[in-house]
This record gives sequence, C-alpha cells and structure tokens, in this order.
Amino acid sequence: MFLRFYSFLVLLIFITSCDKLSFTKKSENNVLDTIVDFSSVDVFPSFKNCDSIIDKQDKATCFRATIHQKIGEELQQYTFTIKDSIDEVVYVDLIINSDGLFILDSTQYSENIKKELPKLDSLLKVSVQNLPKIYPAIKRGIPVTTKYRLPIRIQLSE
Repeated sequence: MFLRFYSFLVLLIFITSCDKLSFTKKSENNVLDTIVDFSSVDVFPSFKNCDSIIDKQDKATCFRATIHQKIGEELQQYTFTIKDSIDEVVYVDLIINSDGLFILDSTQYSENIKKELPKLDSLLKVSVQNLPKIYPAIKRGIPVTTKYRLPIRIQLSE
C-alpha cells in the first residue's frame, strides 16, 4: 500500500510539474529594429510651398521642381557670352544638412562647358547659397543630412 501511494505521489508530482519546467528558453524581450536603410528617408526635405503635401512621392516631386525653378531663376539673372551653342546637362551635387541649409558639394560638366562658361562653378555656388532655408529630411523622427544630385540642362545659343 505504501508503495502504491508513493508511486502515485511521484507520478502526480511529475504530471503537475512538467508544464512548470521549460526545456526551451522563452524570450519575452521585444526585439528592436536595428536595421536602418541609409539610402532612403522617411520624409523628404521640403520648401514651405511643399510642406503641406502628405504623399511621399508628391512631396519629392514638389521639392525637385521647386529647387530646379529657384536655381534656374538665379542663373537667368546672369548674361553669358559664348562662341558655340550649348545644350548639355550639368550635374550639381547638393548637401542639405540637418538644419535645412544647402551646401554645394561638387559639380560635374563637360570640357566644352568649362571652356565656354569658366565662371559657371562660382555662379552655381552663389545660386545655391541664395536658396532659402528648408525643412530637412527626416529619418525615424530625426532631421538628417541628405545629398542630392541635381541635373541642370544648360541651353544657350550664340
């Protein structure tokens, strides 16, 4: 009888305690998303006229159109004297810092434009400096510095 009772007690302990013992470690810690895509931003930088646009692509389009317009207006203030007609694309690399200020990083254009418009670099620098302060790009709720390559078509006739 004692053996039966003892066997029953041991069996009861094993049955009730098996669910309390865990052979696999359960982690209830929340996993933080630590992978950050540095090639894109959550919110594009924007001028005041683009700030009310909600759609990400529409805001980017508005930003590009506005910056082209403003740099074009600045460049059209100058008179250029050339020997041959020009119809080429100049690439302007801009940095927009986390304070919303523009910095001319570099320019890329052909030897023909260098020869015909030797002061283009300094004119682009002045044009970029005259751009208004904008709202910077945002990544995960933090203003970030971004870099943009802006193609500008130069069309001049003799």
